[in-house]
Amino acid sequence: MKIYKIALSLAAICLIAAILTIIMGASALTGPMLVAFFIMLAIGFRGYVMLKGSSFTVIIFAATTAAMFYPELFTQWNGFKLASLITPLLQLIMFGMGTEIGFKDFAGVFKMPKAVMIGLLGHYTFMPLAGFTLASVFKFPPEIAAGVVLVGSMPCGMASNVMSYLAKANLALSVTLTAVSTLLSPLLSPLLMKLLGGQFIQVNTIAMMWDIVQMVIIPLFAGLIFNHFFKGKVKWLDKALPLASMFGIAFIIVIIVASGRNSLLTIGPALIVCAAIHNTSGYLFGYWMGRLFRLGERDARTIAIEVGMQNSGLASGLAKAVGKTATLGLAPAIFGPIMNISGSILASFWHRHPPAVREPGKVGAGVAEVL
Repeated sequence: MKIYKIALSLAAICLIAAILTIIMGASALTGPMLVAFFIMLAIGFRGYVMLKGSSFTVIIFAATTAAMFYPELFTQWNGFKLASLITPLLQLIMFGMGTEIGFKDFAGVFKMPKAVMIGLLGHYTFMPLAGFTLASVFKFPPEIAAGVVLVGSMPCGMASNVMSYLAKANLALSVTLTAVSTLLSPLLSPLLMKLLGGQFIQVNTIAMMWDIVQMVIIPLFAGLIFNHFFKGKVKWLDKALPLASMFGIAFIIVIIVASGRNSLLTIGPALIVCAAIHNTSGYLFGYWMGRLFRLGERDARTIAIEVGMQNSGLASGLAKAVGKTATLGLAPAIFGPIMNISGSILASFWHRHPPAVREPGKVGAGVAEVL
C-alpha cells in the first residue's frame, strides 16, 4: 500500500510542476510532467478498490497527452503509417471479447427477453438519435458530426461488462446484450449511419457492412471457438488477452489523437462536452426505461450501462477504413475515454449502494480483475 501512496504523492508533485511550467512559460516541460502525472496517478489508483477500475482510463489519458504533445511519434515510424495498425488491433480486441463470452451467452435472449429487447431498443434507437441531435446542435464540421453519429450507432462495448461487474448489476444480462448487439451491428450500424450520418457525409452501406464483418464478426466467432475448446487450458493466454485488448484500445486512441491533433485543439472541448452529454443521457434513458417496464434494480443498472456505452474502437476502425481517421475518427477517440470515466464513476457509486438482492455472476470477472 505504501508504494501506491508514494505514487499519488509523486502525481501531485508532477501536476504542480506542470502548472508551474505553464505559468513560467517553460512549455517544453509541460508535456513530460503531465504524462508523468497521469502515469503516477494510474499506479496510485491500483492500490484502492474503488479507484482500481479507473487506472486503465488514466493510462489512456497519459498516452493521449503524449500524442497531443508529440504527435510525430504516433503517426509513422520510418515511413510506416501507424494508422494501418488500427484494423488488426481492433480484430485482436474483438477476438479477446469472444474469448470472454460463450455461445451460451446468446441464449440469454430467451432467458431474459424483455430486458434484452429494452436494452437493444434503447441502444439502437435512443443513442444514434441522441448523437445526431447533439452533432446538429453543436454544429460540428460534417465529417466530425458524422463521427458523433457513428459512435452512437455502434454496438455495446466490452468495457460495459466490466462496469456492470463493478456496479453489482446483472452481469449475465450485460454479456448477453453486448454479444447480441455486436452480432446485430453489421446490419443495424450501417443502416443507422446511412439514415442519420448520411445527413452529413456520403455513406456506403454495403462497404460498411463488410468492414464490420471483417473487423468484428469473424474475429468474434474465432474467439468464441477458442473459448469453447481452449478456455482455461492455456492460462497465460487467458490472462494475456484482456491485457492485449486494453493495449489495443489505448493505442488506437493514441493514433487517432495524433492524426487529428490540429482539429482537436479547436474542436476538442466541444467534443468533450458533447460526449459527456451523450453518455450521461444514455445512462439515464437506459435506467429509467428499465424501471418504467418494471425490471429489477440490477437489470435497470445493467441496461443503463449497456445503453450508455458504445464500442468506440469499432467506430475508430470504420473511420480508418474510409480513410478519415483524422476527422471521422475524432469523436470515437474522445468518446472512448469519457465513457470509461463516467462508467467508472457510476459503477463505483452503485458498488457502494448494492441492490437489496444480489445474484452471483462470474462471466467477465477475469477482465475486471485485470482492471
